[in-house]
Amino acid sequence: MVYVINSAKEFDELVESGKNVLVDFYADWCGPCKMQAPIVDAIAEENSDVVVAKLNVDDVDDVAERFNIVSIPTLLIFKGGKLVKNFVGVTMKANILAALK
Repeated sequence: MVYVINSAKEFDELVESGKNVLVDFYADWCGPCKMQAPIVDAIAEENSDVVVAKLNVDDVDDVAERFNIVSIPTLLIFKGGKLVKNFVGVTMKANILAALK
């Protein structure tokens, strides 16, 4: 399951859950984001121990600004509420999974 984050409050609640969280920062008009989407969806489907979420930077720009997201897609990985890794640009599934372990 992929969560859709619609507010800063929802984002904070997910990250503060203490679980491993992968957040995909994207926009509907972004071509590379459309290439990244099936990879993120597959990770969500195959890894029930990871919370996977998508955040549209046009709709929730305050969170994007908080993390200085200037290029999309950007993937952020949180563990125990702390940012541990970020990827900018289309990222291979194996690299994301390695960072989640």
